[in-house]
Amino acid sequence: MLKNVFYIIASIILFFSGLIIYGIFLSTREAELSELMKSKNIKEFGEASIIIDRRTYKLDLFSDGILVKRYRAVFGKNNNGLKTKANDYITPVGDYRVCNIKDDSQYYKLILINYPNEKDAGEALKRGLIDEKSFKKISDANAKGKCPKFDPILGGDISIHGLGEYDFIFKNLPFSFNWTDGSIALNNSDIQELVEVIKIGTPIKIKY
Repeated sequence: MLKNVFYIIASIILFFSGLIIYGIFLSTREAELSELMKSKNIKEFGEASIIIDRRTYKLDLFSDGILVKRYRAVFGKNNNGLKTKANDYITPVGDYRVCNIKDDSQYYKLILINYPNEKDAGEALKRGLIDEKSFKKISDANAKGKCPKFDPILGGDISIHGLGEYDFIFKNLPFSFNWTDGSIALNNSDIQELVEVIKIGTPIKIKY
């Protein structure tokens, strides 16, 4: 009996070790942004834009409309449907922009996006989820190019962020594992590449 338990535990350890080793192999094959820029004859990164696809788990980075690099991304732990409220663990869908960039001790770096935007707030107002006062706060923040404050009904603080201290484990998983509260997660080195070429106001489109 004890022997069987040992074999089961050993098999599980070997299985997950194999996954990590395979993930490391896949990670080492990924080209750096600078290498891909050279291959596309891009000497200097132009106006950045980002398209994120929840269905394919991809984040595409563009320079002046040219696709330069595709990153693997993961999303909110509830990846079904559209975000309609706070704490539903769904990554929002729509047209957004970068509203702040900052270092973060937990997730390495944060690229904050302007969720909820004016369209999100407008639809929520029509449905009676928020009142005029809440709509105005969200609308004013967006008009000034700022990040809207966390709304108790719609949520907020959505970002593209890194993996922090768990980078080695999560970045080397050979499969997609959604685990965030609604934000978009990339590994630390990928986030570092992004923050070096984007800026406040960079457009971000999130597709369903």
